[in-house]
Amino acid sequence: MEMEYKSPMFDMAVQQLENIAEKIGLEHGILERLRIPRRSLIVSIPVRLDNGETKTFLGYRVQHELTMGPTKGGLRYHPDVTLGEVAALAMWMSWKCALIGLPYGGAKGGVNCDPTKMSLNELEHLTRRYTTEIMMLIGPETDIPAPDMGTDERVMAWIMDTYSMQKGYTIPGVVTGKAILLGGSAARKMATGGGIIHLIEEARKTTGLKKEKLTLAIQGFGNVGSSVGIIARRKKWDVIAVSDVSGGVYNSKGIDVDALLAHMSKTGGLKGFKGGDSITNEELLETKCDVLVPSAIARVITEKNASKLKCKILAEGANGPTTFEADPILQERGIFVIPDILANSGGVTVSYFEWVQDLQSFFWSQDRVIHEVKELLSKSFNEVLAITKDKKVNNRTAALMIGIGRVAEAKRQRGLYP
Repeated sequence: MEMEYKSPMFDMAVQQLENIAEKIGLEHGILERLRIPRRSLIVSIPVRLDNGETKTFLGYRVQHELTMGPTKGGLRYHPDVTLGEVAALAMWMSWKCALIGLPYGGAKGGVNCDPTKMSLNELEHLTRRYTTEIMMLIGPETDIPAPDMGTDERVMAWIMDTYSMQKGYTIPGVVTGKAILLGGSAARKMATGGGIIHLIEEARKTTGLKKEKLTLAIQGFGNVGSSVGIIARRKKWDVIAVSDVSGGVYNSKGIDVDALLAHMSKTGGLKGFKGGDSITNEELLETKCDVLVPSAIARVITEKNASKLKCKILAEGANGPTTFEADPILQERGIFVIPDILANSGGVTVSYFEWVQDLQSFFWSQDRVIHEVKELLSKSFNEVLAITKDKKVNNRTAALMIGIGRVAEAKRQRGLYP
């Protein structure tokens, strides 16, 4: 059955699950239920392009497990999207929500397309048709999409509008990551990056990294990476290296993040920015720095380059940036890893707050949102550290033991229907 999901990312997710199952003594029946997503939908999305031609795209929505509550997960538009990738991301979202203590199961959606080569009109038609095709799965009580790679608050507005038009009244809670005017939450746009910065601060206490001005290298400068850069600048930390798909830039004295963002807004990418020396994505990963933040694609830190990393803290902004084989190398070298299901959980945490606010039609101040997310992340960070010390395992193993263990216990308590 797993052949339908065959991909490097899904294989990696299952490998992690099986490794943890052995460590926590997970019974075979529950492991079998967690290994395969509960529901997977593949849809064709015909779109009339601006040139008059019709092109069909493939879209996916995967719900990994529904035991803890409605499912929650992002929607990505990218040319490499596959069913296996989406299924892996849905599985990781299950562990992430359970780790943080959110009443959700994991889900993920994706469309195989290149949004950078599509007009706004084409993207809107694609989004509205995709929403219509997955209508039977999503809803405030069933499955709540959110932005991910290649999507943003505008895409969420189109989903909300399409869903609401079908139902006959406005339903803000069908998605999160919306504009505040449409029922979005304060602090949502930079929540993932803000959470990463907060957890870096927590990690400093553990690692004894007392210097005031940290140096950061950030791979990927989309929503997550740029948010990390902006907040790091506010804290007067030095962002010394940044990269995106077009290449990278290095400046030992610190990159002018404002100038870089202005350049990217004008040109659409990092290429051509004059604020430092050109480097490759591979060179960025090996940059000497206090904190490395991989916030682009999965599986970039492998057994081939893990021994070359020169950071003290690895804060995983992306999902699955470190392969299973690389983990023991990082542990042996004493690099403090903030694993993805913890590091980038600020986004889904504030999404949860947004969903709660939508259901109640009562909206919180930005200070309250930031305070609440810091409380939850600090609590989860300390729980991970406690397991790390008690069980003598690395941080990723500890985080997964907590997340998977909680989902497994919920399944035990609910039993198996019928």
